[in-house]
Amino acid sequence: MMNIFNSGTYPKQLDILLLILRLTAGIFMLTHGMGKFQTLFGSEPIQFLDPLGVGATASLALTVFAEVACSILLIFGMGTRLAALPLLITMGVATFIIHSNDGFAKQELPLLYAVIYITIIVMGAGKYSIDYLLSRKKLIQINNN
Repeated sequence: MMNIFNSGTYPKQLDILLLILRLTAGIFMLTHGMGKFQTLFGSEPIQFLDPLGVGATASLALTVFAEVACSILLIFGMGTRLAALPLLITMGVATFIIHSNDGFAKQELPLLYAVIYITIIVMGAGKYSIDYLLSRKKLIQINNN
């Protein structure tokens, strides 16, 4: 369980780059999710693609969870590796199901996001994150016992 909050140990420059990567990907994806968030909680009937066969509302809710909630977690670096996973799955669905027949031009952006999320899952949040603060606090508690 502690690996989820493991921020990794890197030189300062890499920690700064991980922060920039998290902030950029999180903020940019949040802009994609806010329109969907408004649709989900708006008064209009929901018309959203249902690529997984769970219903339009459930598909929209899952997408909003990833693009809004997980993006916010990514921005703050909290549960970063775990938060990047639904984002990666959402980008996989967008690339290989939603835009499967649309050509590379429509697949390029979700693939780029997918590579970013894979990098974040592998590397972690870095030092400038809540994950780092939580893992550091946990280490202090273990050392004091």
